[in-house]
Amino acid sequence: MAFSKENIKYTLNGILFVALFTIAAIQISQVSFIKALAISPLIIGIVIGMFYANTLRSHIPKEWVPGIVFSSKQLLRFAIILYGFRITFQQIAEVGLAGLTVSTLMLTTTFILGWWLGVKFFGLDRDTTVLTASGSSVCGAAAVLATEPVLNAEPYKSAVAVGTVVLFGTIAMFTYPALYKSGILHMDPATYGIYVGGTVHEVAQVVAAGGAVSEVAMNNAVIVKMTRVMMIAPLLIILGILVSKGATAAAGERKFKITIPWFAVWFIVMAGINSFLINMPSIQPVIHAINEFDTFLLTMAMTALGMETSVEKFKQAGAKPVALAAVLAVWLMVGGYFVTKWAVALFGA
Repeated sequence: MAFSKENIKYTLNGILFVALFTIAAIQISQVSFIKALAISPLIIGIVIGMFYANTLRSHIPKEWVPGIVFSSKQLLRFAIILYGFRITFQQIAEVGLAGLTVSTLMLTTTFILGWWLGVKFFGLDRDTTVLTASGSSVCGAAAVLATEPVLNAEPYKSAVAVGTVVLFGTIAMFTYPALYKSGILHMDPATYGIYVGGTVHEVAQVVAAGGAVSEVAMNNAVIVKMTRVMMIAPLLIILGILVSKGATAAAGERKFKITIPWFAVWFIVMAGINSFLINMPSIQPVIHAINEFDTFLLTMAMTALGMETSVEKFKQAGAKPVALAAVLAVWLMVGGYFVTKWAVALFGA
């Protein structure tokens, strides 16, 4: 047991080890040129974690490994719960039916398309497929992290999925503003914001792509993006049911036990509490502190995930996950454009 009387010291050493790497990742994210590229500490964390995994791993006591695993599993669930304090139900109401429609349709179609293409066309395993699809359809690295415990997937598969998010989310971050400024998109800033929020991968990338056009575009983009983030809770609950049913069917049993990812339920509860507290200015410093702490925990989880990922595992995954993510990125950009135009024409921006 990781926290038994005999092992607790080593486990805590492993957790502290991950925390030190996390502090480094956060400090690196504040460097001016990295900050200008909107690279989140989560991404930096997984990169330096992978650097450790492929260089210094053999020099660290193996007794510390349970602490690293704890950071990538249990701390991750707690971090996802706290992520609810970044979202309010009022934000969903602000963007109206157009933003909600774009978020819902793009999340659903991208996830279903990703699952079908990954398994049927590219021949990928279920876990790699679902992790890649969730990263593209919901909210990038945070969605991959939230989905991993539902699947109980191997860390390297999550790392591969996060890698695709970094690649295509970064491409989108620069491509969207360029397309807007060239006049190709034929959108006003408010509509462009909905388009960005409904189709770009990471929150930081959404801020960058929206802010490159105008404040109105950025505000709409962030609000629509956060509605996508909130939708990860029902997605994970449905996914948990499907995974439980599939496992039972594979075992040849008729009845199946529904496994509900309760951290997803608590995520919604925290969002509800945040919605209630949003109009209490005296509480906002506390909410800000919770969000800062949550960023630290999420970065710890990403760093620990990177520490469990070797280059050999990436080679084992091959190019298919990247190809799948590329197809989904094209769907998000092209399909998302027409979905956004339709939704805004129907409901208004």
